[in-house]
Amino acid sequence: MAERRIVIMGAAGRDFHDFLTRYRDDESVRVVAFTATQIPGIDSRTFPAALAGPRYPEGIRIVPESTLLELIAEEKIDEVVFAYSDVSHDYVMHQAEKVIAAGADFALLGAEPTMITSTKPVISVCAVRTGVGKSGISRHLFKLLRERGIKAVDIRHPMPYRDLEAMAVERYASLEDLDRLNTTIEEREEYEPLIEEGAVVMAGVDYERILREAEKEADVIVWDGGNNDLPFIKSNLEIVALDPHRAGHERLYHPGEANFLRADILVINKVDSADPDDVAAIRATALEYNPAALMIQTNSIIDVDETALTGKRVLVIEDGPTVTHGGMPYGAGAIAAKRAGAAELIDPRPFAVGSISDTFEKFPHLTEVLPAMGYSDEQLADLAATVQASDADVVLVATPVDLSRLIDLGDKPAVRATYRIEEHGGGIGFTQVLDMFSQKYGFTEQTDYRMRRRDVSGAAGRDGGARR
Repeated sequence: MAERRIVIMGAAGRDFHDFLTRYRDDESVRVVAFTATQIPGIDSRTFPAALAGPRYPEGIRIVPESTLLELIAEEKIDEVVFAYSDVSHDYVMHQAEKVIAAGADFALLGAEPTMITSTKPVISVCAVRTGVGKSGISRHLFKLLRERGIKAVDIRHPMPYRDLEAMAVERYASLEDLDRLNTTIEEREEYEPLIEEGAVVMAGVDYERILREAEKEADVIVWDGGNNDLPFIKSNLEIVALDPHRAGHERLYHPGEANFLRADILVINKVDSADPDDVAAIRATALEYNPAALMIQTNSIIDVDETALTGKRVLVIEDGPTVTHGGMPYGAGAIAAKRAGAAELIDPRPFAVGSISDTFEKFPHLTEVLPAMGYSDEQLADLAATVQASDADVVLVATPVDLSRLIDLGDKPAVRATYRIEEHGGGIGFTQVLDMFSQKYGFTEQTDYRMRRRDVSGAAGRDGGARR
């Protein structure tokens, strides 16, 4: 029987994982190409033969998504697999319609068939959108596990923006590791705060190998999802973060809605800065569509020297993914500056240089914040030049990483804003959840677990009732 010819639509993450777990050794299919979008520079490379396996001695080419329809015709493609995340249901279906009209099948792979099973207990932390505050939840969990004497290793959703073969398995345990491997700003934003908490972070391309290495030193694996993707590793406890600043998005984006429906624990973050009606709306949606999940409410606490911002014209630099493909017009920095009484959040667009100018053209909703883009040395230089050209009184760096270690911010005073989660109070919290988890997997006594379970059930009310 002839091989079924497949193209995988991706963004250098889920696409590679789907290939490695589903297609690499399947002799009934031939993966002809990956298409790439979202990430600059990905679409000019080749998925290396060393990772692709013996059936692909030349590797697999990566081409721009804009060439997909021509590729279907020229290569007689039978099926296109959609494999990236944080996109609207409308967007996914428009891609499907184009593929179907071009004569190929359109497919989405399920969560379970692409999950790797661990020998250790696994907690996954995912979200319904980029920029919900998932990373803060991961850091909070790591701290609570460490306080219990439980060693967790954080496995992060892939960001393979450099040499793919060299990045097959990566371990980060110090800031020097980040410097040595020349990581991008986006990688640093995710890894650096965890490393500062004392965590070991693992990431890369081949998640079977990554997981097996992590298991050698971990009591518990924390899957730290990114870009609202589904977990790559089968989880014993699925935690999913919701954003009341984007109430309703939990049912409008792929695969965030699947995360929402799968969750054991739903975390409504940013309660302190959200409209109470939006918080109530999310709670109501959760009770209707995932009534078995426990719900936790958290605040997103922003730590900043407000006196340095009061009455000043402020250039706010925000976490890049949150305000670009995450769709937020602002982030923690803008909230902090306005609370501090800044005279103005200056529009960075007139000062944008090179690739930063291109970013503003691609994301026209950004009018008062500068996204921290740094996928290459050239883009870092453009970011630095944009900051230096601005006429702000103060630069507010609200990314999870200290940008002053990476670029020259110029002669303007620079202030950092950092953020962390704080449990909102009332009802169930992470302490009770981790007590239940710890006792279930033998880290503490079973008798204490039964007591805690009664406490959790009583505190949670309608939101209570563990599903598994």
